[in-house]
Amino acid sequence: MRRKLPEPTVCPGCGAVFSAGRWQWIARPDGARERQCGACRRSAEKMPAGYLHIDGPFAAEHWTELLQLLRSREEQARTAHPMQRIMSIDTDGGATVITTTDVHLARNLGSALKSAYRGSLDLKYSPDAQLVRAHWRR
Repeated sequence: MRRKLPEPTVCPGCGAVFSAGRWQWIARPDGARERQCGACRRSAEKMPAGYLHIDGPFAAEHWTELLQLLRSREEQARTAHPMQRIMSIDTDGGATVITTTDVHLARNLGSALKSAYRGSLDLKYSPDAQLVRAHWRR
């Protein structure tokens, strides 16, 4: 059973502060304890909560535009929700896999691609909904 973190707690890796029951981007309070946040822990342990697979000829031809959209959406999400971050972007043989620290971010990035560029988006969740594999192609 996980225990609630004492408040305030600061992540030494990213500087996010756990206060009022959630992680936030606020100034470091005096006397704050330190503990690694979930996003930094997932990144350090290389344990993503989301995978977004991107492929297809359109993606290859418009990669710079797609990446700009994805980075912009990640920045918006991370600003409001510090635990939503892109962990890695790996391209191999024309396909790209983006890993995220949060299931919602992977799903939202895939939805943003579908909304902006059409194509098909397939979402598969683990039985406990703690992992998502999104696949967008066009």
